[in-house]
Amino acid sequence: MNNLFPNNSNGSQLCNSSEDRWSLWEQVESGVVFVILIMIIIITVTGNIFIIACIAYFKKLQTPTNIFILSLATADFFVGILVMPFSMIRTADKWYFGEIFCKIHSMLDLAFCAASIFSLCCIAFDRYLAVCDPLKYCYRMSKRRISILLLICWTLPTLISCVPILFDLNIIGFEEFLEGLDPCSCVLVFNIPYAIVTSSTCFIIPILIMIGNYGRIFQVANVQARQIHAMENRVTIQNVSPERTSQGSNMKKERKAAKTLGKIIGIFLGCWLPFFTTIIIHPVTGYTADSIISEVVLWLGYTNSAINPFLYAFYNKPFRHAFLIITECKTFDRNCQNPDLSVPTSRPQNE
Repeated sequence: MNNLFPNNSNGSQLCNSSEDRWSLWEQVESGVVFVILIMIIIITVTGNIFIIACIAYFKKLQTPTNIFILSLATADFFVGILVMPFSMIRTADKWYFGEIFCKIHSMLDLAFCAASIFSLCCIAFDRYLAVCDPLKYCYRMSKRRISILLLICWTLPTLISCVPILFDLNIIGFEEFLEGLDPCSCVLVFNIPYAIVTSSTCFIIPILIMIGNYGRIFQVANVQARQIHAMENRVTIQNVSPERTSQGSNMKKERKAAKTLGKIIGIFLGCWLPFFTTIIIHPVTGYTADSIISEVVLWLGYTNSAINPFLYAFYNKPFRHAFLIITECKTFDRNCQNPDLSVPTSRPQNE
């Protein structure tokens, strides 16, 4: 999302082309920032375009769950290719692209980031149904319902971002503040009502959905692990060693599931909690935050788009094996669209 919490004096400093004794240090600092942000952009774009290509090419990856991962990757790809580059220039230097494009950039920024967050909710809901009610999963996740969820994922963020910004509903009450800003800045101001609506819709409700779904998944997984362990105990009641091995294996699976779900919630909170906290605090305090803080929380949120491919796809064996096929240039082989992605293509199965 855009530079949200400007410092009135900062814009004039950015637009001032006069040299001073700190100019060399500022150039070095700007160069370091450019390198770091370019790396984030490259990881975001390449990671998500790989996910898009894999799902589009390999038919065995075109499952309901992966359709939501495709939606997530598409939103994150747009963040990386259409939003981050302009934000990078503004962060490391200043805004060169005018007031009209600033507003367009703000709408795209908010819309794609929100679509990414909503797609994460759909993934959590899909996995909840798959684990907690597997017998009715195919009925509940029909093509029609998947289409409705995807429509919500993209329509609601568009409405949240475009309507208020297009009609300047987000700046009501902050007109005088905006008049004092430098023309070389591009800022997205949230008044208190818009900050509350945006934070509730794009963060508070999604994180509650994710915690609720993943918490229920963890509970069901624990119950299933205990049931499996009890059945194995009855089968191997006379053999002590396999029983202990089974118990250790189940405990290991439970810990792994807890760590995975913990990572999903923890990374999401770590990336977006600072940002959505600040957009609530700053309208109340009159946008007095230092510009460095605003840029850090902004790019921390962007970083979620770079992490998502690794968290939701690259931990998945079929995606990793699809990656091997692509990197080994086997995509032009006959029948390559229908390989067995459950095993590696170039080495014996050892996982």
